[in-house]
Amino acid sequence: MKRTLLSVILCAASWTLAAPAQTEHQHHPPQSAAEYAQVLEDPARDAWQKPHEVLEALHLKGTETIADIGAGSCYFARRFAHHAAQVYAVDIDARLLEICRKDAPANLKTVLSVPDDPKLADGGADIVFFCDVLHHIANHSAYLEKVRRALKDGGRVVVIDFHKRPLPVGPGPEMKIARETMVEEFKQAGFQRVEEYEFLPYQYFLVFTRTP
Repeated sequence: MKRTLLSVILCAASWTLAAPAQTEHQHHPPQSAAEYAQVLEDPARDAWQKPHEVLEALHLKGTETIADIGAGSCYFARRFAHHAAQVYAVDIDARLLEICRKDAPANLKTVLSVPDDPKLADGGADIVFFCDVLHHIANHSAYLEKVRRALKDGGRVVVIDFHKRPLPVGPGPEMKIARETMVEEFKQAGFQRVEEYEFLPYQYFLVFTRTP
């Protein structure tokens, strides 16, 4: 996760529904964390990010611990907090985490991470969630090993990321990771794909568990 793992990581897509032309995206985010949070929280994003449908697809029980890596302004983390026992909003940008903590639910805690380590406790997460984040991480195999250790037995890793083609939102195709490549990288890291959803217009939505 270069730049600001959380500011540029999770849901780091040019969170704007600009025109058909490719948006510049958060690879050149606004100078201010407050400005960037406004971009991430733009109501127009809901139309294609479909957060309500994403949460429904995960069938949350209300008892899980969820780690939202690259949480940014907590676009998803705040929503998770209403459906989980504990949520960790993980990001490398302390300014965004400060914004995230404002009026946050009591079960939402922030974690200041570093680009190569989410700083999660071993065996502490039922779900590790990535939204438009993994294409910012340099060494996937090493990072995913830390994710493996953070999962509880039977835990899930959720990956939402942009299809590798020109789109009206998100980074250019050269920055994206193709769905097939993502699946293979997780396989090599000791995960197996157990679910996949296709209702997002610009992103693939994959769910993995650790390979026995």
